[in-house]
Amino acid sequence: MLLLDDRKRKILKAIVDDYINTAEPVGSRSVARRHEIGLSSATIRNEMADLEEMGLLEQPHTSAGRVPSDKGYRVYVDQLMTKRQLTADEIDCIEDSLRSRISEIEQLLKQASAVISEITKYTSLAITPQMNRSIIKAIKLILVEDDKVLIVIFTNAGIAKNSLVKIGAGVSLDSLVVIANYLSDRLTGITLEMVNIESLRFDAQRIMTRDRHIIDPIINGVEDCINQIASAEVFLDGTANIFNFPEFQDMMRAKKFLSILNAKDILASMMFNSPQGEEIKVRIGIENEVDELKDFSLITATYSIDCEIIGSIGVIGPRRMHYPKVIASLNHIRKVINRELSNLLGDDVEGQ
Repeated sequence: MLLLDDRKRKILKAIVDDYINTAEPVGSRSVARRHEIGLSSATIRNEMADLEEMGLLEQPHTSAGRVPSDKGYRVYVDQLMTKRQLTADEIDCIEDSLRSRISEIEQLLKQASAVISEITKYTSLAITPQMNRSIIKAIKLILVEDDKVLIVIFTNAGIAKNSLVKIGAGVSLDSLVVIANYLSDRLTGITLEMVNIESLRFDAQRIMTRDRHIIDPIINGVEDCINQIASAEVFLDGTANIFNFPEFQDMMRAKKFLSILNAKDILASMMFNSPQGEEIKVRIGIENEVDELKDFSLITATYSIDCEIIGSIGVIGPRRMHYPKVIASLNHIRKVINRELSNLLGDDVEGQ
């Protein structure tokens, strides 16, 4: 941890706060005028020069104004920023959007992503949990045409996924009833991670006395449904918000940002990359693992069941981000998601 004396701490905090609010390089006169630091402009200018030598400030132009570096933002987040409390209106907005009328996890996370963007005014992300441990509540086989069957799997998390498979014409309804009952008996009440597809396929061959050609497509459809449930999905909101910030009036930078949002596999891997026990993670500029994110900040918050992290929500935006507000918002929303997950799954899970 970089240790600064009190004078440098006050000046660095003042510069970061001003730059977040104005997007303009901050000069010594501005710091002296706007903040009660009790120092002359000349003294502040000397301290700013020292902070620049320490790598905490940068001088983008030949003017006297400075802007924070990635290192400066890191010191600000870790040591200097004033913690922010959400207003009563902001809390009401979150609670109204995420309370228990929501009936499934995907719906909960879509709403969470929307409310995060609304409150922070940045682009929000929410990633669905990897649901390998969710329990299969029911499986249905529906004949939708003479040669097609719709397979639907429901879980205790309120997730339903389907797969449409071709089985060939002329299959008897009795055969469909036999395999439907077999799959219901084998799968209902077990977790996704316990499903053995090849065992299902092998045993189905033994119990089916006719129309055995339907086994492979139907079992493959079951596997497809399970893979859909187990895989993570990323929800985005407020993608156009980035155009409200002056640093993204440059269309090349804006296009770069939008291209990142289209690479959802990269975003998903980064969203999951939070160590156990680290509830809020702030990545600033060069701290991001992905080169395309070096000009941005990404703040993520994990949500959990029974103290096990299963997914995360986050905000991506310029390095000149209002860190106190974003962190306060994500921390509160994380707790509400934990609570609502408990309600949805019927577990005694407390918001962490």
